[in-house]
Amino acid sequence: MSKLLTDRPVFTFRQGTAPLLVSMPHVGTYVPPAIADRLTDEARHVPDTDWHLERLYDFVVGMGASVLVATHSRYVADLNRPPDGSSLYPGQSVTGLCPVDTFDDTPLYRDPKDVPDEAEVAQRRAQVWQPYHDKLAEELARLRDRHGVVLLWDAHSIRSVLPRFFEGKLTDLNLGTGKGIACAQDIAEAVHAVAREGEAQGYTSVLNGRFTGGYITRHYGQPEQGIHAIQLEMTQCTYMQEALPFDYLPETAGRIQPLLQRMVQTAFDGVLRKRAI
Repeated sequence: MSKLLTDRPVFTFRQGTAPLLVSMPHVGTYVPPAIADRLTDEARHVPDTDWHLERLYDFVVGMGASVLVATHSRYVADLNRPPDGSSLYPGQSVTGLCPVDTFDDTPLYRDPKDVPDEAEVAQRRAQVWQPYHDKLAEELARLRDRHGVVLLWDAHSIRSVLPRFFEGKLTDLNLGTGKGIACAQDIAEAVHAVAREGEAQGYTSVLNGRFTGGYITRHYGQPEQGIHAIQLEMTQCTYMQEALPFDYLPETAGRIQPLLQRMVQTAFDGVLRKRAI
């Protein structure tokens, strides 16, 4: 038995009543001391966090959603990567299951000898990655069994300018359904139609563009089994400061939040209609 990696729960969970599960796998900021002591000063600020999504998505509680939120930083274990660490975007620059560099392509660890070896990666997968996915699968099964259908909304955000991953400024609202495998196409198109309404406010959008959905969307989305999964990758400039201190900007967020709510509601309504067919 490997030693305990962390002294904290690896997720928080609020169980809802509606067939809607919102997953936030990259909002965690906690890094156990045994790992944090090996990180660079830059990495200790966990700059690649999907900041403040619990606040931005606070409306889902009123929708009756179940909400699963990671507590540990993606630098410990990336919950939206395959357990074997394989690349979701072959041929493109990516970060792994247990990242060794930041989004700016700088080392996470002060000394190369501190990079996690295979045994440590296995430990992190077992103690951080696996419990989150066990809970995710359990709740999806509960909701689908109770309601016949369920919407899994995987919530993400990212800095709008990251040359390592894309050229120029990223589209603001990046909807992904695994290129159509994770969600019924009519639902995805309806949500994208709502996203395009944001053009009047200056928000750009795309369906299955640069970000087509990570492991969670691709693995759990099984529309033929009643589970429809959508990932939304938002630019952080639409609601917060993209640099330290990474503050939430209530006025900025308040402009996009109604659009975000309509997108989730449209997806949810579409899934409920599938139940009625």
